[in-house]
Amino acid sequence: MTSSIRILRLNKTGVPTSWLTREEAVTLYAKELVLWSLGDDELIMHGGYNRLGERSVMSLSPIIACDGDIRHHKFAPALSNRMLFRRDHHRCMYCGNEFSGSELTRDHIRPRSMGGRDRWTNVVTACKRCNLHKGGRTPEQAGMELLAVPFSPNVFEFMYLANHRIRGDQMDYLKARFSGRREWLAA
Repeated sequence: MTSSIRILRLNKTGVPTSWLTREEAVTLYAKELVLWSLGDDELIMHGGYNRLGERSVMSLSPIIACDGDIRHHKFAPALSNRMLFRRDHHRCMYCGNEFSGSELTRDHIRPRSMGGRDRWTNVVTACKRCNLHKGGRTPEQAGMELLAVPFSPNVFEFMYLANHRIRGDQMDYLKARFSGRREWLAA
């Protein structure tokens, strides 16, 4: 369905800033804020008719770079269970099995009761059974092996996690800038 297709918005240096609806992208094109664009297939938007019966048409690229402020600060992605489960591909990082979101939990590697913080590098996806078995212990104390090292996604990885319907050209752009900490992230 084309209405769910999002446009990847970048700043003028090529860093992703957001996912846009087609309508939001049209506004940026109309205001002449699009500096450059990328992508294989353009999306066609049809507008209204003028007095002569001619219909307006606009071609949208799937990736657009827009003018605006460039913030030079460290990117800190918001942590949510939805993003965490997606980062870990809905797999328990202890038993390795894949589960639905309702069967998963956020596990703190260093438990909060031991001073562990609620941040990307201290949490993994765990099934309810494994999380219950681990309890308020570290994986070492519980005799459980962690299958992957948790990481905080960079801005390109986070944009991937934030959208379930990514076009091939958008994925290629984002994937080329992944950190490489998890090759399977883009699987």
